[in-house]
Amino acid sequence: MKLSLQQTLDQQRAAEAWKCVAGCLDDAKAALREQIQQLERELAQAPDDEKRRNRIQKHKQEIEKKLASLNEEKEAESWRKKYGSLARKVPMLIQTNGLGQTLAFLRAKGKDDPADAHNVLFEHLSRWTMSQVAPNAGSQNLLEWVLQTDSNNYRRATAEALAYLTWLKRFAEAELPTEEE
Repeated sequence: MKLSLQQTLDQQRAAEAWKCVAGCLDDAKAALREQIQQLERELAQAPDDEKRRNRIQKHKQEIEKKLASLNEEKEAESWRKKYGSLARKVPMLIQTNGLGQTLAFLRAKGKDDPADAHNVLFEHLSRWTMSQVAPNAGSQNLLEWVLQTDSNNYRRATAEALAYLTWLKRFAEAELPTEEE
């Protein structure tokens, strides 16, 4: 039996959504480890500036503390609840407010914390949707792309984001705890 193109694309969406839900906390931890490495590189580049080194070192310790807390069961469970709750809400936010406004909301709530559930979900949604609507856009994220594209591409991106989020929401409902529990 031959699969249709639509079934194949939907299966790809499902596989990516499953990977994102299953690894959401790992992605947050990886973002923190990457931030620690960046701070270590900054420390190496500022050997003579003691004030700057102290500021970077303090920030690095805060990130290390946050990473350690995400390794604790209670904190990890709380983080997964936040991500799951967001995954359930984002499709309705897009339908109500639009894709661009929802992406801006996720970035604003994430407050430049790469391990925040809002930013992790933003990255998951951005990575998938960009791979489908603008695979040659380079390192541009979905929000940047949406702000520069025409209305036809915006509608296409919205439809793709919602199709992907249907799977993400289903898997989040099945696998992640809810904040109400």
